[in-house]
Amino acid sequence: MSGPDGSERPDPLAEAARRTAERSQRQAADPEPSLGSRLGQIGVLGWAIVVPTLLGLLLGRYLDRLLGTGITLSAAFIMIGAAIGLWSAWKWMHRHD
Repeated sequence: MSGPDGSERPDPLAEAARRTAERSQRQAADPEPSLGSRLGQIGVLGWAIVVPTLLGLLLGRYLDRLLGTGITLSAAFIMIGAAIGLWSAWKWMHRHD
């Protein structure tokens, strides 16, 4: 087809077919992970956050009993453990393969 200025316009059907073929090639080269793989990633992230938080709680509780400070150090170390866990989960999610 020609436009008003005499230039060739691409055929819309051919353009749609080309885009579909490119999309299919990209999909084949980089397939979407399976549902099981996604659930495994969620599990790893959960443990990456929970384990440092619980370790912080254990350390804080031990120090609170040792020093007689109530729950002050437990609360502080829970927050520190959660921050470490969230940071490590963030780093794991944004790693480059």
